[in-house]
Amino acid sequence: MKIFYFTGTGNSLAVAKRIGGTLVSIPQVIDCADQHYKDDVIGVVFPVYWATAPDMVLKFVEAAKFECNYLFLIATHGGGAAATHQVVQRLAKRNGYQFNYFDDIKLIDNTQSSKSIENQLSRFSKEGFQKKIAEIAKNISERKQNADKSANIIMEAFTYVVSKIPNYEKAPQKYLIDDNCNRCKTCTKVCPAGNIEVAEKISFGKHCTGCLACLHNCPQNQFISKGSVARPVGGIRKQYSMRLLKPTTAIRKRIKKSLI
Repeated sequence: MKIFYFTGTGNSLAVAKRIGGTLVSIPQVIDCADQHYKDDVIGVVFPVYWATAPDMVLKFVEAAKFECNYLFLIATHGGGAAATHQVVQRLAKRNGYQFNYFDDIKLIDNTQSSKSIENQLSRFSKEGFQKKIAEIAKNISERKQNADKSANIIMEAFTYVVSKIPNYEKAPQKYLIDDNCNRCKTCTKVCPAGNIEVAEKISFGKHCTGCLACLHNCPQNQFISKGSVARPVGGIRKQYSMRLLKPTTAIRKRIKKSLI
């Protein structure tokens, strides 16, 4: 089994690891000339951004050629998946293939303030998470088929409307960089889009995916989101990190292998 994943703050990577198989980072293969992938079972795991899949995931699904007996899709989210799987399924069908199974799993909404994250953690059930992962793994092993299930019309409309709202080219304008930034360049290494450059100052390009990897992985905790009541960044990641992956280990591996 091969799983292609996209992760900014570690949640989707944690899910992919627990499902098992060979893990492949989508940002690492997105620009490869050969997008043909073959295995008995292939999966795609990613977070929901603005009621749909991240742009990089949509680009990958649109370009990939999967040769397998079973294809599944798992979305992680902090509030709801909306009609995400229908959006991805339509892209897949236009590309000549289709997913067999879809599921979603609610984790911590890491776009919120530290207070909100702490509140979520107090309600988060690790036992419930493990039970859901076991259910997903069982459905995959039994080759469950459900990906053609239609979404609620309201959810379809919600996904359509909300997905049109963000303009990620302007997303970096919402970040303030603290004067104490030591130019360690961790943000450039974890950015999946290669959108950050560090010289005399930090500069952003026009390809931000809105994944928040830079905010949550900054070891100096120097990124501040305008309008936030606290710093929803590195220090907060160390507090939660889904309590599934050790953040220091995740960061070290990302920097070493440029997984994200």
